[in-house]
Amino acid sequence: MELIFVYNADSGFFNSIKDLIHKSVSPKTYGCNLCGLTFSGASMKQEWREFLDSLPIRATFLHKDEFTKQYPKYAMITYPVVFKKENGILKGFIYTDEINQQKTLETLQKLVRDKMQAHESRA
Repeated sequence: MELIFVYNADSGFFNSIKDLIHKSVSPKTYGCNLCGLTFSGASMKQEWREFLDSLPIRATFLHKDEFTKQYPKYAMITYPVVFKKENGILKGFIYTDEINQQKTLETLQKLVRDKMQAHESRA
């Protein structure tokens, strides 16, 4: 199993600069809560990186343009989102509204842990 986190942001240098400025100037209107909670400036928060390293499964991160290039049938979904990939099949794991409800990195981590525990209990 693998978790695929998809940012509500496009890849590339200029998009990164634009997003960094938007997050700095007007964080409340920035469209990617996943980015806002897990990044400080242009780099991933150490606490988030350590949390990911502690997970028993791999976590992959894609920008929405990268994701839709790899998985075009999902082009019309909302972002940010997390998918669970198992045996080559993607299934929704954490949806946009759930991510956007999180106000802190700690609550996002709890959400991921709770979802993983729920998945394990069903397996």
